[in-house]
Amino acid sequence: MQTELDSNPPAVSAFSAVRAARVFTFCAVGVIAFQLALVGGAPWGALTQGGGAPGALSAQARAVAAVSAALLFGMALIVRARAGLLAAPWATRLARLVWLVVAYCGLGVLVNAATPSAAERQLWLPVVLVMLACSLRVARSAAPTVSRGTNAHSNGSD
Repeated sequence: MQTELDSNPPAVSAFSAVRAARVFTFCAVGVIAFQLALVGGAPWGALTQGGGAPGALSAQARAVAAVSAALLFGMALIVRARAGLLAAPWATRLARLVWLVVAYCGLGVLVNAATPSAAERQLWLPVVLVMLACSLRVARSAAPTVSRGTNAHSNGSD
């Protein structure tokens, strides 16, 4: 005997693109906060950029941290746009860049796996792996649709 539950599988996957985008954003905000702390002089040089500068970073390394923070902010916007979480008129165009985010995160996994700093690897490799998985989940989802005249976005996944 078939029940109603058997004939109607859930419409939402266990880990939807929207959820993946939210996890990606959470990770990105954490990394951005870390990078901005480095820019401000936090003594965490051993945990970034190969771990070659224990203590506060040099001015040049702080500039790299600032650029990283800006890139991560942009990547979070791209992932959120692809998942349908941004209602801005430019969100659909931005969403097309999601595969660049996936590639950047893939490169981040390789770089963090190869870093000479064990502390950096232990801290950031898991974070970047999560970001890669989440960006890949979002990239593989259906592109969001925008209803004309509203800010409602839908990608059918949450």
